[in-house]
Amino acid sequence: MRRPLFVAWAAIRWVPLMFLIAPAMEAPLVALKSEPVKPIKVWTGNASWYGPEFNGKKTANGEHFNSESLTAAHPNLPFGSWVRVVNTRNGKFEVVRINDRGPYQEGREIDVSYRVARKIGLIHSGVSQVRLELMQLPPRHARSDDSQNYTFGRVPDLDL
Repeated sequence: MRRPLFVAWAAIRWVPLMFLIAPAMEAPLVALKSEPVKPIKVWTGNASWYGPEFNGKKTANGEHFNSESLTAAHPNLPFGSWVRVVNTRNGKFEVVRINDRGPYQEGREIDVSYRVARKIGLIHSGVSQVRLELMQLPPRHARSDDSQNYTFGRVPDLDL
């Protein structure tokens, strides 16, 4: 008899408190939609991809390449930069981390890994126009020696 009374007493006590304390703490009872992240810089260019034949080879920043990782090569963005790559033909996109240099073909702006190419629909065409959105530069202490030419918080000159 004591147990059901205790449960009822606890419920009666805690239910009103949840509705009184939560608003006072300004804690939402439901998760709110976060605002979209605004890119630092947006530009367009041609993208190509490189795949499994490069697995295990060292990238320009010293990591070993993995065709199933969300990485890309760019000629001058600092290593560790985060870039959203959007296929302008179909609207599919993926966010990648810059860990290599390239592409070395005239007229190409970025090389993405096989996984990224598969997700955004670049596999069959090989090269496609994409919109590049620089989302985040690496922290100042994480920069490599070849990225000393920009000030933290500024976008490097991309010669677009």
